[in-house]
Amino acid sequence: MGKKSRVKTQKSGTGATAAVSPKEMMNLISELLQKCSSTAPSPGKEWEEYIQIRALVEKIRKKQKGMSVSFEGTREEFFSELMAWATECGASCDCFEISNFADEGYGLKAIRDIKAEELFLWVPRKMLMTVESAKNSVLGPLYSQDRILQAMGNVTLAIHLLCERANPSSPWLPYIKTLPADYDTPLYFEEDEVRHLLATQAIQDVLSQYKNTARQYAYFYKVIHTHPNASKLPLKDAFTFDDYRWAVSSVMTRQNQIPTADGSRVTLALIPLWDMCNHTNGLVSLKDVLCLFG
Repeated sequence: MGKKSRVKTQKSGTGATAAVSPKEMMNLISELLQKCSSTAPSPGKEWEEYIQIRALVEKIRKKQKGMSVSFEGTREEFFSELMAWATECGASCDCFEISNFADEGYGLKAIRDIKAEELFLWVPRKMLMTVESAKNSVLGPLYSQDRILQAMGNVTLAIHLLCERANPSSPWLPYIKTLPADYDTPLYFEEDEVRHLLATQAIQDVLSQYKNTARQYAYFYKVIHTHPNASKLPLKDAFTFDDYRWAVSSVMTRQNQIPTADGSRVTLALIPLWDMCNHTNGLVSLKDVLCLFG
């Protein structure tokens, strides 16, 4: 990511492999969807299924190389833009700065003493990316027709995030450009790294998460390229597996449950600045949480 705010989509001639025909790609996507939607494997066959799914995903990733949306430069270069945007939106940013905490990564560092019970961060609701903002965005027409989006708020946020990242006029770009370019979630593990987990209790969750993500990706690839209500989404030229893996991981590591504007229920949200609050265990009152969002 970097200093220039324009969105860049890399295609053939800028690091991509030879152009792949839409029919060839759709055939691969259909094969992946079928494989991920088949009957669960018998006990002891889960690893074999994972290898088959992963082989298909890697074939797709190879053909999509260089086609993802990206920003030029480095992530840190956009922190000042994030802070300026937050201040312009009315967030309170006067008692902290974004700092690099070495092994713990980037977070908010207090620049003065903060008293107990003092409100140190106010994030206006208009800065949040939520299921509600997704329904009111270019994604709205598809959301109204798609049962997966309606049932899975985290998936809705992931597609919402990708749509806004691909939109040069998105109000959330100052936030999106500061998100990590990749993650250390299991979706990014190499095959050998996953193999080391075979004798652990974590392996079933890792294999299931990979399969579910691959199935979701294949499903939405077909939807984006065939559903009439998806015709205006800015993803047809750039919806790679790496894009979806990044969006899912962004949501997975940052989503929060907050009250809806009318307080009638909870919704999922990505909350700029709040998601950079690293902390040790301590007391957080309900009053503090409810006061965060205007």
